[in-house]
Amino acid sequence: MILSPGRAPLALWRAVYRGAVPSLDGSCREAVEAGAATVAAILRKGEAVYGINTGFGKLAQVRIADADLATLQRNIVLSHAAGVGENLPADVVRLVLALKLGSLARGASGVRWAVIEMLAACLQRGLLPAIPAQGSVGASGDLAPLAHMTAALMGVGEFLGEGEASAALTRHGMEPLVLGPKEGLALLNGTQVSTALALAGLFEAERAYASALVTGALSTDAAKGSDGPFDPRIHALRGHRGQAEAAASLRALMDGSAIRASHRVDDPRVQDPYCLRCQPQVMGACLDILRQAAATLEIEANGVSDNPLVFSAESEVISGGNFHAEPVAFAADTIAMAICEIGSLAERRITLLTDPVLSGLPAFLTPRPGLNSGFMIPQVTAAALVAENRQRAMPASVDSIPTSANQEDHVSMATHGARRLLPMAGNLRAILGIEYLAAAQGCDFHAPLRSSPKLEQARGILRACVPTLEEDRHMAPDMHAATELIAIGALAELTEVSL
Repeated sequence: MILSPGRAPLALWRAVYRGAVPSLDGSCREAVEAGAATVAAILRKGEAVYGINTGFGKLAQVRIADADLATLQRNIVLSHAAGVGENLPADVVRLVLALKLGSLARGASGVRWAVIEMLAACLQRGLLPAIPAQGSVGASGDLAPLAHMTAALMGVGEFLGEGEASAALTRHGMEPLVLGPKEGLALLNGTQVSTALALAGLFEAERAYASALVTGALSTDAAKGSDGPFDPRIHALRGHRGQAEAAASLRALMDGSAIRASHRVDDPRVQDPYCLRCQPQVMGACLDILRQAAATLEIEANGVSDNPLVFSAESEVISGGNFHAEPVAFAADTIAMAICEIGSLAERRITLLTDPVLSGLPAFLTPRPGLNSGFMIPQVTAAALVAENRQRAMPASVDSIPTSANQEDHVSMATHGARRLLPMAGNLRAILGIEYLAAAQGCDFHAPLRSSPKLEQARGILRACVPTLEEDRHMAPDMHAATELIAIGALAELTEVSL
């Protein structure tokens, strides 16, 4: 897998998150070395340029002597490594390194080729810096977390699973990185941490979305719901792409269901509740905004977001604000809303299935209600997780707070907004795992009638590890097993969804 700076597709970043290690397209070396040469030429001229021979932020007016330039870059890394909290997961850190590599390799950051080689070597060896998750406001980039990343490359701090950074580099036959002019700032400035977290949330939401189509279809069959609302003519009249595609997926999943066929003529119900009937409208809207977020994040992943930027052709260095992560913040907010709504709709279907008045099934999906509680409390758990996701889904992008003595007086909060996505996605997987169990149990009551081939495949995957609930038993292991099937994509593979 080749990482071409500025041209990497979403599929590459998805693969990196899932464990792939990309190789950098070496044709970018000329642009990188031109950028470094431009920085060297400016220094020879003695010009004052922000971040190269000046202080940072509110201290930008302080001129730094040539003899202190190496110390300046080291100091900014160590002073900015002020993150707190748990370390970012390894999958996210791998993305951070790959994103930073792709950005610096565009040649607009003024770093030497040695910096590119260091990042690439860490990726290839699986050396992932320990990066505390909290401490960035999403402008001037992700300063604190990227400082921890850079410090590890310098032999300060730790690598995940490797311990102390200097010793880890030695074990891998690598020398600590010694920073040249501007290189500390180039490594610290940028949106790579917020973007990595948002991409991770996107990829987990993508898998959960596809899984929710399957659990939603299975719930529809368990409730003997109608597939009429999935008729393509309905959705063509409205015109939303996601809605039409969601309806098509649901139709395909239910195609050939004997359960559905059994009540096509004599069912007295005129309309199903919204959680069944309006699946295309809700899930389609979620798909549309996930795609919008994906488009934004693909652009951001390929962009250059540090400051100042080097334009070699004109021998200029220009200070700007590409480090402001507002696009990422908006993308993270929309992903959070989609995650929240997918779970909210699923919980309503769980509730429908456990209510005998609505579903026509035994109360709480147990053959002997009263003696047994069945799915009574798993539904409560799903409701609790939905409430938690609703609280987390409030927009983060509107919550700016001034920093750096009001030099950085408007920030994006993108990193905070993106960091919540993985826990939210974990909640969603658990909700869908509960629905998976409840829907399969509901269909069991319709035996000997069988669902569609695809939905029977979904039931078979579950029943291979979780038997039908005949009497009350320890529910947590069942829920864990079903949630793990959602997490690994066992259901997502049954329907095609493309961002």
